[in-house]
Order: sequence, then C-alpha cells, then structure tokens
Amino acid sequence: MNKTQFIDAVAARLKADHKSTAALLDAILDEVYANVVKGEKVILTGFGAFERRDRAARIGRNPATGAKVRVKKTSVPAFRPGTEFKEIIAGRRKLAKAAPVKKAAAAAKAPAKAATKAAAKAPAKVAKVAKAAAAKAPAKTAAKKVAAKATTAKATTARKAPAKKAAAPAKSTTARKTTARKAPAKRA
Repeated sequence: MNKTQFIDAVAARLKADHKSTAALLDAILDEVYANVVKGEKVILTGFGAFERRDRAARIGRNPATGAKVRVKKTSVPAFRPGTEFKEIIAGRRKLAKAAPVKKAAAAAKAPAKAATKAAAKAPAKVAKVAKAAAAKAPAKTAAKKVAAKATTAKATTARKAPAKKAAAPAKSTTARKTTARKAPAKRA
C-alpha cells in the first residue's frame, strides 16, 4: 500500500475527502519529523515509538578493497513497535474491523455500471476483462478500455482465416520385393 492508497483508505473510514485526509497525514508526519530531529521521542501508545539514535564515529572497512575507512558521527531514525502492534502482527490479537462505509461502496459501483454497459456490447471474453478493469479503474478509463478491447476483439473475429495450404503430395514408397518361401513338400 502506497501513501495515496493509505490516504484513500483512511478517508473512506473517516468519511472525509482525500485532500483533507492528505493534509492531516502530512501534518502528523511533519510533527513526528520535527520532534525526532530535536532528539525527542514520539510515543504513540500501542503503536510504537519514533526516536533518534546517535552513532559515534568509528573506523570501518571497505568490503571491496579491505581498506580501513573513517566513518563520521551520524544520527539515524529508529522505530520501536509497541506491544499492541507486535501482538496484532503475531496474530495473538485480532484487528478491529472497520465499519462498512456507504460512500466508498457507492463510488465503487459507478465505474462498474459504466463498464458493464459497455461490456454488454462486447464479446464474452472482453466482458470478463471489462469487469476486472472496472473494479480498479475510474469509470471513464474503464469505459475506454472496454471500447478499445471490444473493437480489437471485433477486428480479430472479422478477419478471414488464412487460405489453407494445398495438400502435400503423398510420399511415394518403394515396395520391397519379397520372395515367398516355398512351403516344404509333404512326405508321404
């Protein structure tokens, strides 16, 4: 899940718009960054703690050449997960299910309706592709994809089959001359 998908999921859960949810997430991240840069811990009970860890200067080794290299003093971000987060990931605690959202369900139906109308005109194979595309793409994009696939499907079915090649002449086989053995004469 990337940032945009995450924002969409949170917006659907809060019944808010994408823009305000994105602004909220950016504000939260900015606060975490600002406090960690100062050297303060940001603790979200149950989720985890964000902190800054200082690493002292040291002498390291270049793995390619084996030469000794001086490494400067630096600070790195660190995250330590909380107990609730650990238990959910380990499966010892169930994650609370989100309440069904009517707004998100209605938005998901709109592209599906447009794609279904276009798919009714297309061949059966294209209809399956159209429904799959409708689930992921907005209505306009799904309709365009379905129309494009329908025209290519019609074009391929309208093409004439290539002419059959003339039958190859039968291979001539040389008959072997076999001599029949005479049956032994009967003795009386």
